[in-house]
This record gives sequence, structure tokens and C-alpha cells, in this order.
Amino acid sequence: MATVLDREEYIEQAYFFRVLRERLASNMAAQDVLDRISEEILSTTRLPFAIQFLATELKHTGILSSGFAHLPHYFTPFQTLIVQRTEEEGMRFSFETALVILEREAEYRAGKLTPTGLFVYQFEVLSRNRIGYDAGLTAMMGDPLYDQTWRDYLDMVRRQVGTVDFADLIYVRSDLYLREQRRQDPNYELPVPALFGEKEGKISKANRGRDPLYLFAALQRQLGYPEVPRYKPRDDLPAKFDTLQAKFRELEMRLKLVEGEVRGQIDLSQFGKPDLLSGPKDDE
Repeated sequence: MATVLDREEYIEQAYFFRVLRERLASNMAAQDVLDRISEEILSTTRLPFAIQFLATELKHTGILSSGFAHLPHYFTPFQTLIVQRTEEEGMRFSFETALVILEREAEYRAGKLTPTGLFVYQFEVLSRNRIGYDAGLTAMMGDPLYDQTWRDYLDMVRRQVGTVDFADLIYVRSDLYLREQRRQDPNYELPVPALFGEKEGKISKANRGRDPLYLFAALQRQLGYPEVPRYKPRDDLPAKFDTLQAKFRELEMRLKLVEGEVRGQIDLSQFGKPDLLSGPKDDE
């Protein structure tokens, strides 16, 4: 099982994911990037050994996620799941987006990390990219940052998501909810521990019944939670332009034929003369 790593590990992870994304975008082969980048990583961390293992696994299996899966003491199950989803057929989830997600998560872990912020970030990743709540929340339960109370909560969310408003799932486990209940009953106690602060409770209460994306955006603005990268549709404008040019040329040719027919000047010889009477050629 993965353990909470030192801050320098997450700093180097963020660098690794960013450089890997940038070099793949410049048409470098993934194997070549992995072979070279391990030399750039701080040697006092364990990441160079992990990258070397990923390179070996990629060379033998052709996929990267198996390398993550074989290093559960270093990479979390959530990181492994993110990479796995990019390798599945039919998923509209690019490797580039996955690397940005992993980079921002590593940056957050290297900074002012809190379980609440990480939960909101990872849950939004699942929501925006349709990775799957069941598999995603199960993977999150394997993160060493979450204690048993958090794991129980994640399991509850896994069972209730889709039937209970996400804002309510935060609100009823916040200090704000506890304070409001105690106004009516000073002896009231939550049956389970509160996991979210009063600010999270206020923001979630204000977004009850609304699109969860508004809640995510408000938490990012107000509390500095990491922002999940948005899906960027493929820029196929050059291909569309070439298609339009071909259609314009076709229309131009048709107009010339119509004009020639009207004037009685159409030249059918340009289309060639079909040979209908000759038999099949020997090579047919």
C-alpha cells in the first residue's frame, strides 16, 4: 500500500508529469522520454527508480499503467486508475489530460495539503472525465492520506452518489451543520465525525440543488483548492479547412459544367471514353 511521501517526492513527481507531457507533445517517444528523464530527477528521491521501472514495464508490456500498478508503495491507486483509463478503448480521456491531473495533484500534495481539498479535487476529476464513481472512490480509499474515518465516508459517498445531492454529502458532515443543529438542541452531536469545516459547509449549503460544477468552482475560488483541467476538444480546424477546400473545388467544377451545358459548349471528352465493347483484360 502507498505511503504518504516526503514533500520533495511530490515536487519531483509534478516535474516528471509536466516534462513527460511537454516532450510527448513535441513528438518524442514515451520510451525515450522515460529513459532520459530519470537522470534529471533529484537523486535523493525514490522517483528515479520508479521511472526506470516504468520504462522497463513500458518496453515489455507496451502500457504504462502496469508499471504504476506494480509500485503500490509509491504510486497511489488513484494515480494508477487515471493512467489506466487513458489506455482503455472507447474512453474520451487523453493521456495529456491525465498528466495534467497528476501534475496538479502532486503540486497540491507538495503544498498546503488537506484531506478535504484532495477529496474535492479527486471527486471533480471523476465527475468531469467520467472515469467511474465506483472504481474512482474505491481507488481513493487506498490513499494513505485518508484515515479510517475518511475511508468510511468515501465508501458512503460511493454508495450514495447519484441519489443524494453532492452538496448535501458535504454539508451534513460539516461544522456548520453541527452548529446549526445545536441552535435547536444544545446537546446535539453528529452520529459520525465532521470532516469539513464551516467554510466548506457554507459553500455547499449555498449550492444545494445546483450543478456540482458550481460547487467545485466556488471551493476553488474561496479556499484555494486545486483546479481540475477542463476537457479540450481536438483542434481539427486544419482538416476541416482542407475538406471545405475540396468541396469548393467540386462545386466550382459543377458550376463550370452547368454553364457549359447552357451555352452548348460542354466537352464530354474530358471525362474519357468508356470502353464498353472490349472484353476483360488479361490481368483481370
